[in-house]
Amino acid sequence: MSRYARQMILPEVGAEGQERLAIAHVLVVGAGGLGCPVLQYLGGAGVGRITVMDGDLVEESNLHRQVLYSMADLGRPKAEAARQHLLAANPALHVSALVQALDAANAPAIVAAADLVVDAADSFAVSYILSDECLRQGKTLISASALGQSGYAGGFCGGGPSLRAVFPDLPAQAATCATAGVMGPAVGMIGALQAQLALKALLNHQPSPRGQLFIFRLQDLQVSSFRFDGAEEPEEALPFIAASHICPEDTVIELRDAAEAPRLPAPQARRISRADLLAAGLPRKARIVLCCRTGLRAWGAAQDLRQAGYIDLALLAAGDSA
Repeated sequence: MSRYARQMILPEVGAEGQERLAIAHVLVVGAGGLGCPVLQYLGGAGVGRITVMDGDLVEESNLHRQVLYSMADLGRPKAEAARQHLLAANPALHVSALVQALDAANAPAIVAAADLVVDAADSFAVSYILSDECLRQGKTLISASALGQSGYAGGFCGGGPSLRAVFPDLPAQAATCATAGVMGPAVGMIGALQAQLALKALLNHQPSPRGQLFIFRLQDLQVSSFRFDGAEEPEEALPFIAASHICPEDTVIELRDAAEAPRLPAPQARRISRADLLAAGLPRKARIVLCCRTGLRAWGAAQDLRQAGYIDLALLAAGDSA
């Protein structure tokens, strides 16, 4: 009996739908708490080709929610460990591991190679970069975020509104799983929903997951959803760029001090805090690139500059390496 028999017996799947899954190529960006259930369920469903992209290593403090891994995987790249486990469970799959972070430089080619993209990175910069690229290329994006016992998952682009249409602004500040904590089953539920939405999109089921957002507030035992098919794209979107996109004529501002970021992101970069930015006399004709670790501070600083009349702005989320 086929391993997919219980799936194929569904009238909305059948042999034709299973073949559609078998020839599909899904890019999963992030192999952490969200990515683990996404990868397991997509592989289990028979998605024939999966590319998993993650530059981080397996750590013991993450195992309570990254249940694809074991103690034997500690210190290994997540993408490689995930590939090994997926193939052990289903040797018929074609799984590629990319041990690197996604940025605005490598996103166009990586997105172009896939039929559908899953954003499981839980990073503001990655989410907006993927949304911008999927919107440009007409690819469906299944994006999610989780923290504590809350989160969201939805379908974007691919003919529907982008992530920016629903979330045009970043929050003023944001916690992380390391600082605020996270419950494994909550992340697992959201990741499993991402996989379900991805499968429905690949099978072209109706109603379409594109234009649908699910909100989880599990601390209050609440789950809600709504459609956003008519959401309009923002007129002025702040782009995230890669370090390789910085030009010599750009004005580059590092918002972190030397203790937080010992190395500057570009030779011409200047260290200026957000509080001192408006008094720094920045040129108005050159593009201003604002840099911080996650892009959150850069986003806020860009809003300050916009209100002061600056127009040509870009954001650089440099991570921990700068």
